[in-house]
Amino acid sequence: MKARIVSFRRSRRRQNTKQVILKVENVDSKDKTKDLIGKEMIWKSPSGKEIKGKVSNFHGNSGAVRVILSKGVPGQAIGEEVELK
Repeated sequence: MKARIVSFRRSRRRQNTKQVILKVENVDSKDKTKDLIGKEMIWKSPSGKEIKGKVSNFHGNSGAVRVILSKGVPGQAIGEEVELK
């Protein structure tokens, strides 16, 4: 399943680079995100390294999900596609 990194999880004054928000294809409501909780996300860097994370919960009402990562991703990862397994 394909998804896109939309943003880091953040507050007004700081951002958490170990948590990202994903927008998943063909998911447009909070109810459809319940099947995604617990799935693994993999982001591949241009050099071939992989950073893995796990879907923890939904984010908002439009079908976005929150992912907790093992390591932080760089800012260049925002807008790129990732794979959900």
